[in-house]
Amino acid sequence: MTTLYLQMTEKLSEHWRANDNAYPQKFVLSPALRAEYVHCLELMTIPGERDMSATKHMGVRIEIDEASPGVMVAADGAEVALR
Repeated sequence: MTTLYLQMTEKLSEHWRANDNAYPQKFVLSPALRAEYVHCLELMTIPGERDMSATKHMGVRIEIDEASPGVMVAADGAEVALR
């Protein structure tokens, strides 16, 4: 199973390729998905080497919304499902 971190990275890479390296507006995660994302960070890093506040993914802002299914908001405003 692919981790949420890798799914977000894949969607971001696809966005860059399709949009001349333009950044998307943001990622929108539910609190549960944010917790999963932070857990992925914890598994991939040495304690103390990464900011676990998880406010950005590879330079893209992460917004928390209770009702979000987990999306990336593209540069043009289109929502792309992470899963």
